[in-house]
Amino acid sequence: MRMIPMTAALACLFTGAALTGCGTGDGGTEKSAAELLDEANDTMRDLRYVTVEMTNTAAGGKVTMRLRTDLKDRCTAKTTWGGKGSLEQIRIGETDYVRPDETYLENWGGGPVADVRPKQWAKVPADEAQPGDGLAACTWPFESFGKVKKGGAARVGDREAIALHVTDKTDKADTEGMYTFYVATEGKPHLLKTVYKGGGNVTTTSFSAFDEPVDVRPPASAQVLDKEDVAG
Repeated sequence: MRMIPMTAALACLFTGAALTGCGTGDGGTEKSAAELLDEANDTMRDLRYVTVEMTNTAAGGKVTMRLRTDLKDRCTAKTTWGGKGSLEQIRIGETDYVRPDETYLENWGGGPVADVRPKQWAKVPADEAQPGDGLAACTWPFESFGKVKKGGAARVGDREAIALHVTDKTDKADTEGMYTFYVATEGKPHLLKTVYKGGGNVTTTSFSAFDEPVDVRPPASAQVLDKEDVAG
């Protein structure tokens, strides 16, 4: 916040704060909910590194994902399906290294990756990843849409924030989903967390480790099985 010179502050004290020019550094104006959300999205798009943790709870169970990324083409991720195993991923440019655990292999067997023994990594082209297969992209869409309004003050971890509520019509049904974006009100206006509720789903996504470098390296070659070798 821009500091007001002492002489100006004293003048406001003695002549009344309602006079023109006696407001705070932003002229007494307050940002709208849409402006706050746009500012948060812009701040997040400027990041070089971030950690994303997401939990989705629905009738079919719970799925969690932790992503550490440079927001371009180098990242690590681990996705866990409640009771159905987990899948680790390292993406470096155009290559994915993927490692399932034993429970994943037992529940999702049938594809090339499922033939890999536990504790080994499968090396596959990144462009073969498909929506819903549990593999993450290193990029993240920091954007929002719908009607936004302010909520109350909140605290996310050790930072003060404001809740911004966004309603959105779902694509598949004439029902409304509700997003709540928690934007930091101290320090940089980072997006700290989003919560989505709608269609029987609750998805919570948290963001942290802002601009803390992510060191992404491939697994040791002895632990890697190439897709061509797996497929025979």
